[in-house]
Amino acid sequence: MQSKRFGLPVHVTRHAAERMTERKISQIELVDLIDTGMPRYKDDTRLWVAKEFKGRADNLICAAVVLEDRLVVKTVMHHFKWEK
Repeated sequence: MQSKRFGLPVHVTRHAAERMTERKISQIELVDLIDTGMPRYKDDTRLWVAKEFKGRADNLICAAVVLEDRLVVKTVMHHFKWEK
């Protein structure tokens, strides 16, 4: 997988892959989330990206990612809410 937004290959950790399977989030949805979702940076390299997908009843889907020499997806959540 490759992120157009970040210009980096995407690496999905084992944990994130397991959460994707459990939460029925496809690789196509994950790439769409990363490339078109709303980012919120924790610092220069760590961020969350969230997006609402039509047809899903679980609110926002969010990926916690780290920007390195590749984009590392650490986990994928659903029923996500931004903290204030």
